[in-house]
Amino acid sequence: MTAIKHALQRDIFTPNDERLLSIVNVCKAGKKKKNCFLCATVTTERPVQVKVVKVKKSDKGDFYKRQIAWALRDLAVVDAKDAIKENPEFDLHFEKIYKWVASSTAEKNTFISCIWKLNQRYLRKKIDFVNVSSQLLEESVPSGENQSVAGGDEEAVDEYQELNAREEQDIEIMMEGCEYAISNAEAFAEKLSRELQVLDGANIQSIMASEKQVNILMKLLDEALKEVDQIELKLSSYEEMLQSVKEQMDQISESNHLIHLSNTNNVKLLSEIEFLVNHMDLAKGHIKALQEGDLASSRGIEACTNAADALLQCMNIALRPGHDMLMAVKQQQQRFSDLREHFARRLASHLNNVFVQQGHDQSSTLAQHSVELTLPNHHPFHRDLLRYAKLMEWLKSTDYGKYEGLTKNYMDYLSRLYEREIKDFFEVAKIKMTGTTKESKKFATLPRKESAVKQETESLHGSSGKLTGSTSSLNKLTVQSSGNRRSQSSSLLDMGNMSTSDLDVADRTKFDKIFEQVLSELEPLCLAEQDFISKFFKLQQHQSMPGTMTEAEDLDGGTLSRQHNSGTPLPVSSEKDMIRQMMIKIFRCIEPELNNLIALGDKIDSFNSLYMLVKMSHHVWTAQNVDPASFLSTTLGNVLVTVKRNFDKCISTQIRQMEEVKISKKSKVGILSFVTEFEEFAGLAESIFKNAERRGDLDKAYTKLIRGVFVNVEKVANESQKTPRDVVMMENFHHISATLSRLKISCLEAEKKEAKQKYTDHLQSYVIYSLGQPLEKLNHFFEGVEARVAQGIREEEVSYQLAFNKQELRKVIKEYPGKEVKKGLDNLYKKVDKHLCEEENLLQVVWHSMQDEFIRQYKHFEGLIARCYPGSGVTMEFTIQDILDYCSSIAQSH
Repeated sequence: MTAIKHALQRDIFTPNDERLLSIVNVCKAGKKKKNCFLCATVTTERPVQVKVVKVKKSDKGDFYKRQIAWALRDLAVVDAKDAIKENPEFDLHFEKIYKWVASSTAEKNTFISCIWKLNQRYLRKKIDFVNVSSQLLEESVPSGENQSVAGGDEEAVDEYQELNAREEQDIEIMMEGCEYAISNAEAFAEKLSRELQVLDGANIQSIMASEKQVNILMKLLDEALKEVDQIELKLSSYEEMLQSVKEQMDQISESNHLIHLSNTNNVKLLSEIEFLVNHMDLAKGHIKALQEGDLASSRGIEACTNAADALLQCMNIALRPGHDMLMAVKQQQQRFSDLREHFARRLASHLNNVFVQQGHDQSSTLAQHSVELTLPNHHPFHRDLLRYAKLMEWLKSTDYGKYEGLTKNYMDYLSRLYEREIKDFFEVAKIKMTGTTKESKKFATLPRKESAVKQETESLHGSSGKLTGSTSSLNKLTVQSSGNRRSQSSSLLDMGNMSTSDLDVADRTKFDKIFEQVLSELEPLCLAEQDFISKFFKLQQHQSMPGTMTEAEDLDGGTLSRQHNSGTPLPVSSEKDMIRQMMIKIFRCIEPELNNLIALGDKIDSFNSLYMLVKMSHHVWTAQNVDPASFLSTTLGNVLVTVKRNFDKCISTQIRQMEEVKISKKSKVGILSFVTEFEEFAGLAESIFKNAERRGDLDKAYTKLIRGVFVNVEKVANESQKTPRDVVMMENFHHISATLSRLKISCLEAEKKEAKQKYTDHLQSYVIYSLGQPLEKLNHFFEGVEARVAQGIREEEVSYQLAFNKQELRKVIKEYPGKEVKKGLDNLYKKVDKHLCEEENLLQVVWHSMQDEFIRQYKHFEGLIARCYPGSGVTMEFTIQDILDYCSSIAQSH
């Protein structure tokens, strides 16, 4: 095996700069016994690469060849099969598993041991060894740090050191002095040995000669040690002398430290006291303003506002650790709390009085607006209350309970005030719409007794700043006035049952202006109140973020927010929701009143829904541009749904009326009523919806209506007994086509073309049907001629037929002289005149079409004569010019 190893090293691995470390003779398990060698090699160059190489003997000779090589880092597992019993089999797990059988167990163990050493040195123990004896691995552990894992050869490589340039030069000089160094190595070695002995002797003599100098040096060292001992004695005496000084200095240093510590504490204490005095001391002027300040004057309000802000700053100061344990701080905090409670009660009571007084002042102006279509201006009321806006903000942050009570009081009182104003306003609007002149009787100012006012005032006050007691007096006034209004409003509704024919454009324009004025008065009123609520109650009007809404107050009362009864301010999203809920509570009567007004307008004239749809859509669009989630936008949007429903109802009613139309059996049909009504509706709608936002609703209505018109015109035409079906269809579709052409409605272009086509088709049908065969015998004669030609007889041979010869033709022609033809046309004109109506003025159109049809028949007869009776000289008794003269004469005579 050693010879093979040397041969492999020489022939295969040395040329590749590799060194063979271990070799094992193997064959593949379970196959035909073809031996090969597995070799563990390392490269001689850095970095070292470790490989397992499979070497096989060539089939053509006795030399070996390299078959395959694996990098040792690709080896995952070495499986020795059995760690106890001797077994020559083992597996190497590269990218796949290779199963081998070694020639002997000893060779296998030697190879695995070498692999384990290489793994330890180069791969940092990445390979797993399975079923390998632990004793085998322990024997392979190196005994020294510099010992090689691969045996003597590897150790020689590690201990070998390359000669440097100087050493090489010295060796060359020495070898040049001995010419026989190469040829006689033993003589050269003996010479080197002799020279080394000479050098050793010289070194010994030199050491012996230097002994005297060493003794002198030792004496000097002894003297130096004595001097050091003397110096140490002196230093010890000095240290004893300084010890007392050190103790005194330590005492002084400790005293200075205590003084410094005392000064530091005094400075800190002064800083804390100054902090508390500067931040928790409320000026006497502020205290007086909070206790006795005048909340009615502008100067007093400003002083109270400044004092309240100063109090809030003192209460909200961030105390340092331990401050809250000081008795003075606790007393000052209690004093601040008492001041806050006292001023909060005083402010809530005063604002309640302001609400009541301002409401009474506003009520006194109701009579001035009772006969005019205007709403009272609340700007002075808002202006006076906005002076307290900062105080309301203070109250909101310090005592949310009282702030909530004031909010509820404001809503309760203002809702009743606005209810009176808005109901009176709508009553005036209804009167103006219906044209009644009983305003003086209807809107007489109701007297209010001072006791009722006093009772209301008392009912709005309580110790906690919330509404208590009864509000029956105000409710009685509201019920009385609303009862009178309702009784008289019902009479107005009875008067409003008028048909659309009784109303002209002026009435509808008047209604449009009144409805627009109503919306124009309500819109600024709601916006002004919402803006005031936001500013006065310090509520944000930003858009709510999704998922942050709180449970708000119901319309019948209760807390404004069930999550905020503990005095904590509302988040922004809930504040917006609170504004909306307050507006709903204050203006709860707007939506029902608007719905009542819309119902009245619809009852007066169903076409009023067109005006209301356009106006309401415009105001909803405007409100949504400002704030899509505002009270005004939501309310108008709800009312718009009602208006749209009425509009759809108006369209459905018109379609139903079309279906219910009955015609007289004894008179001409003419232009149907619903066709005329569609024309009126379309003309009115186009004038109203010009530049409107909801044009799509009208286009849908047009489509429904025109389909209904088409279907019911055909239905009536089929039922008509007095007037021919074609006349009914022709006249009405002519009228529809003319209407659509005049109005130029883009969404009905297809229907316009359809109406025109129907008119043309039925005109042609009526002309053919009415004209019929004016020259009946002549018609029968030529029909027979055409029948013979159709049977295969040539046209020029028809004259030889006995029934159709020239004599028979002349006999038939003589029966229709010009006089008879004119008489027949005159009767036809009278018949057409009797069928057609005067409104549409289609007589001349129909007569001209009949003239053209008659001439067409005449030319047809002449053509047959020319083709079937050539050269016979037979002609009609009248000419085309005679026909034109007859028709013109008949038309002029009638």
